[in-house]
Amino acid sequence: MGRRTPSDLLAAARDGDRAALARVLSLIERGGEPAREVGRLVVRESGSAATVGITGAPGAGKSTLTNALLDVIRAADQRVAVLAVDPSSPFTGGAILGDRVRMGDHALDDQVFVRSMATRGHLGGLAVAAPEAVRVLGVAGFDWVLVETVGVGQVEVEVAGQADATLVVVNPGWGDAVQAAKAGLMEIADVFVINKADRPGATETRRDLERVLDLAGVKGDDRPPVCLAVGTSGEGVAEVWSAVTQRLGHLRSSGMLDERRRRRAGDEITRLVAARLLERAQAATDSDRAADLADQVAAGKLDPWSAADELLAAHAEAAPERG
Repeated sequence: MGRRTPSDLLAAARDGDRAALARVLSLIERGGEPAREVGRLVVRESGSAATVGITGAPGAGKSTLTNALLDVIRAADQRVAVLAVDPSSPFTGGAILGDRVRMGDHALDDQVFVRSMATRGHLGGLAVAAPEAVRVLGVAGFDWVLVETVGVGQVEVEVAGQADATLVVVNPGWGDAVQAAKAGLMEIADVFVINKADRPGATETRRDLERVLDLAGVKGDDRPPVCLAVGTSGEGVAEVWSAVTQRLGHLRSSGMLDERRRRRAGDEITRLVAARLLERAQAATDSDRAADLADQVAAGKLDPWSAADELLAAHAEAAPERG
């Protein structure tokens, strides 16, 4: 067999070939022309997966809660994929947290697909690669895609916020409620989950989150519910999923889901334009002249703005010749 093209791999993934699906996702992670070809192909397909972002502070029990959510989703006989967004290893460029240590209860279920995702050098990072991966999983026939992030940094919040609905996980204790507010999670949350609710302080944390929502003036159907759950035992998890599906139903009926998806498409285009411009900037500064200008700036003979202007002008003049 010859080397399979992105089109071949995508067709095989659509037919249930999990190895081919994994290879397509690897192409997306690495970026470049193969990733762009995948992007051009999937837009022609009819994937209808709903996406749910799951985010929160490290140690909140997101993976345990996600595993419990898989039980609920599979009980409804629906196919589900998990995209676990992890930091990149400084040694291998792969995800530090491997697929096999996550959601082990579903390892033998061919209706569940779990993938850890890292940047692996993708220009523009996970905020660029993750939406493409979600589309591929939809084309592969999954009803749901859960996008779980490892923390509450800028990238994690951006990635989780690209989902149709976002579930924010905190633990008992006022500190987590404050952290959620400071990290910008209040703005993207559709459902709050106080996980490990069998610990002391869960009721107080729920009250504190409700108070924060009151102060923010969030009312009516726009107000995210605050649920209590214990991911390790599954207690309250069905209620969490019910809150998610009800929220999605409201977003669909009100037209807000279509508006969110349009806004996400615009944001994705902006990130891709920024990534392409960064490519051009790197090309413009990879030259002997750029090195000479850097020496002049370091020696105090030239300001960096003038150096940048000269390189941009030279790059603009060279562009028609390349085109």
